[in-house]
Amino acid sequence: MEAPLIIAAVAGLLVIISLIQPLAARLGLAPSVLLAIVGVAIGTVAAQLLFTTKTDAFNEIARIFVFLPIDSQTILFTFLPILLFQTTLTLDVRRMAEDAGVIFVLAVVAVLIATAFIGIALYPLAGVPLVACLLLGAIVATTDPVAVVAIFRDIGAPARLGRLVEGESLLNDAAAIAVFAILFGILTGTESRQPAMAFLAFVNDFVGGILLGYIGGQMLVRLFPLVREYRLAHVTLSVAFPYLIYIIADQLAGVSGVVAVVAAGMVINVMGPSRITPDGWSYLQDVWEQIAFWASSLIFVIASIVVPRLMVDMTWFDIALVGMVIVAALAARAFVLFGFLPLLSILRISQPVSTPYKIVMLWGGMRGAVTLTLALGITEHTSIAPDIKSFITVGATGFVFFTLLVYGTTLKPLIRLLKLDRLSPIDAALRNQVLALALEDVREGVAQAASAYRIAPSIAETVASPYHTRAETAAQANELAEGVLDRDRITLGLVAVTNREREAVLRHFRERTASTQSVQTLMAQIGRLGDRARAGGRLEYNRAARQILAFPLSFRIAQAMQRWFKRDRWLAGLIADRYETLLLSHIVLSEIAEFIPQKISPLLGARVGEILCEIIDQRMEATALALKAVRLQYPDYADRLDQRFLKKAALRLEENTYRSLFQQNVIGAELHNDLQNVVSEAREEADRRPRLDLGLNTETLAAQLPFFSDLPADRIKAIARLMRPRFAVPGEALIRKGERGDAAYFISSGAVEVKTQSMSIPLGRGEVFGEIALIKGTPRTADVVALGYCRLLVLSTHDFKQLLSRDEQLRLHIDRVVQERLSMNRDSADGPDGSSGAQDSGEPIAASGQE
Repeated sequence: MEAPLIIAAVAGLLVIISLIQPLAARLGLAPSVLLAIVGVAIGTVAAQLLFTTKTDAFNEIARIFVFLPIDSQTILFTFLPILLFQTTLTLDVRRMAEDAGVIFVLAVVAVLIATAFIGIALYPLAGVPLVACLLLGAIVATTDPVAVVAIFRDIGAPARLGRLVEGESLLNDAAAIAVFAILFGILTGTESRQPAMAFLAFVNDFVGGILLGYIGGQMLVRLFPLVREYRLAHVTLSVAFPYLIYIIADQLAGVSGVVAVVAAGMVINVMGPSRITPDGWSYLQDVWEQIAFWASSLIFVIASIVVPRLMVDMTWFDIALVGMVIVAALAARAFVLFGFLPLLSILRISQPVSTPYKIVMLWGGMRGAVTLTLALGITEHTSIAPDIKSFITVGATGFVFFTLLVYGTTLKPLIRLLKLDRLSPIDAALRNQVLALALEDVREGVAQAASAYRIAPSIAETVASPYHTRAETAAQANELAEGVLDRDRITLGLVAVTNREREAVLRHFRERTASTQSVQTLMAQIGRLGDRARAGGRLEYNRAARQILAFPLSFRIAQAMQRWFKRDRWLAGLIADRYETLLLSHIVLSEIAEFIPQKISPLLGARVGEILCEIIDQRMEATALALKAVRLQYPDYADRLDQRFLKKAALRLEENTYRSLFQQNVIGAELHNDLQNVVSEAREEADRRPRLDLGLNTETLAAQLPFFSDLPADRIKAIARLMRPRFAVPGEALIRKGERGDAAYFISSGAVEVKTQSMSIPLGRGEVFGEIALIKGTPRTADVVALGYCRLLVLSTHDFKQLLSRDEQLRLHIDRVVQERLSMNRDSADGPDGSSGAQDSGEPIAASGQE
């Protein structure tokens, strides 16, 4: 009989949970607050029914809630992996990376500081060992973002504030549980009491969890393509995975299961969408949202149900200790927010966090189900003294309910007091302008509909009149023209443009004309553009736009891999990603250029519209130049990618045509499915991006050089063995003035620029630079920078001299071009190190790497 009662109890809790959502919205409370209250009420009523002498009718069902049939470890193993995994799936990991420093401090440093503050504050008064006080500090250091984020979304708090809180909580659980496990082991005698050993254990848990999670995430990502078209299989894999990685990490590898799940989830967040169809990824996220809702609600209610049992022996002294925990936790959080975060901005590790944000984050440090579950775990361990159990459980439970009932009910008023829920004066002015235009469009649309459906004009006027009145009111309230400077109007326009750009990119994603990888990259870039525009207007927007086209650190690392280990696959992939992203960006910017005069200019004025068009035109020109740089170096590959984009667009049109014919009953379901299968097969083929071959085969490159064109094949092969291929990107410094000459560079394709004190000399395919310092034995006397994508052959000093000594014809040719270069640059101090080979016919070589 017990099993059916347990199932009935869980089903009843789910019914209650579903009803709590609308009730919380009606009462203006966060759902987590109401769930906690209801859970305590259920636990209290169940205890009364079980121990009352008046009736035994409810004893069986009441006993289930008083003596829960699951322990704390089962609760954590059941709910924690899926809660962590779902959170990582919904986070914007790329945007969070911009605040990585802030999130790390809040999630890891803050946990250690809170543990120390609370433990040291309680130790003189609590009458228990210091390790027990520190253990309580670790338990209450976990923050619960559910209630806080729900409040943020309800009142429209800034997006960055939500990202910081969610990012903090995600890693905060990992850090706090790792510290808890170490302190718990010390308290029970299974861990070393040496601080150094405890610290090493913490590092091992974290680093080991990250490595295991990364490997696990990569394995799952590689399984997704095997079931690419099967949405149910994707969901099944994703549900099984967090449990497997959590148990393997926690039980087998001896590292943090929480950290492993978080690390794996981030890998899947970044790489998963590119291995699943867009519809499949959306479906997976929808299913996970439902799973997480059940899990987060159940764990909160279940943890709250045991609260009456944990608090039954609470005394006034315990209440005083809870007050001490509250004060110490607030002090620790304030110390981190107002002490560490400003230091990060001073050191330029992260963007500054405003004071209102810090105040909200200070007051928003709510605790929840994880804290209650960890406290419940203390009560279940027989080797811990009863007074320590009572101290920890009462302190943790009391603190959780203080944060829920005090922080949770006052956070909304605090946000409103700090005006974080209000539109800025600029946004308010724009809102009025948008309303005025939109409502007039609605009024005209009502008149047209009435005419089309032959409805009496008087009735149409009755319906349209309120819209006209509201439009006039908005127009009268709008002080945009008088009260807002042109600079602010431009900022408004740039924010609107970034929003439109985001929508255009997402439309291409939904239509499957763009790859997930390029869409994800562009979405992160557009997010940065919007943030920078809000913070610094046109100047910061332009700076961010230039940074987008710059080459990231990953390019440098990939180049080093190619240079030293002859591995060019990563570099080729990055260049292919860059071209595809630039292509999509250029297409979207072309759409934005048409959008501005149609929508932005009527809102913000013709002058602002012209300026915005100039800004977008500059971005388009820079993007086109970057595209041209790749196209000139790899025209065949660029053509294949262009063809691939058009093929995807054609497949989308074909699919829409078949769907339209089916909806109009022109074709039946069988024929529609058959045609859809043909489209799916063609799309699967189109989704496979062609591989870019960098063309860095040393022997092939050497044979292309005019210096060696007359040499026999065996001689070229011998020379090629002495050379190292190297790839360079536009703007890369190849040689710097003053450094020691250690190699000569032969240009197989592309273009470089030699910069001396008096002139700049462009060099192209077939020429050599860097040899003068080798011949003369002097330091480099010029800078050499790549003008486009370049394929080079690098010859070391020793091999260069050996080559010249063996090949008289080559030595004479090098001597001749060196003398020509030196005579050309006698106006310089020592002559340019940089190149040999006189300037070509006078026609400049394109900066994009024209051959």
